[in-house]
Amino acid sequence: MQIEGSKILTQPGVFGVFTMFKLRPEWNKVPATERMDSAAEVAKLIEKHKDNVLVDLYLTRGLETNSDFFFRINAYDLAKAQTFMREFRSTTIGKNADIFDTLVGVTKPLNYITKAKSPELNAGLSSATYTGDAPRYVIVIPVKKSAEWWNLSSEQRLKEMESHTVPTLPYLVNVKRKLYHSTGLDDIDFITYFETNDLIAFNNLLISLASVPENKYHVRWGNPTTLGTILSPENVIRALAE
Repeated sequence: MQIEGSKILTQPGVFGVFTMFKLRPEWNKVPATERMDSAAEVAKLIEKHKDNVLVDLYLTRGLETNSDFFFRINAYDLAKAQTFMREFRSTTIGKNADIFDTLVGVTKPLNYITKAKSPELNAGLSSATYTGDAPRYVIVIPVKKSAEWWNLSSEQRLKEMESHTVPTLPYLVNVKRKLYHSTGLDDIDFITYFETNDLIAFNNLLISLASVPENKYHVRWGNPTTLGTILSPENVIRALAE
């Protein structure tokens, strides 16, 4: 049965694999017809794995130095995501691209802003609905917390996360967000994923987050931050084939 995006993107226990690629110079030497045919080749691969993974592909060429495109693979079984990425490397474009970075995480229920621990803020989060135009941009920011953070009491971390959450509420109408937990799966603790059509609002959101006390506990925020455009997988490949 084909994975349903509306379900897998809202459920806990879902693995997310983000893989950033940079095309090699040899890609431009591949005949133009073969480059264009790569769109159908990748579409066929996605169709083959549709029962096991949900595949999103984003275009970063023109916005990033170290990558041209990246995948976000959501899967209930991490091995299924691995299989898809392994087979992608055997496609025409996959053979002509190098991996710049890979991030791995898993979705989990809310840890702090829950109905039991912080009912008012939880209600605010639950009632906030994205009302902007269809998002055109995607931003991925890896985050690592300090040892000091993990040694705070649960009550102290709750207080910090409440101060973190309050300034985000006004922006949830025009910025979609999703969090993946990476501690033990990667060298980071979180993968923060955003979609928006309003990059100015997103910039203001991040300024607000940089201004809260919880920011003191970050030892990595970005580095890199990846910005791309949201297109269908076929259109990403076609853009790279031009």
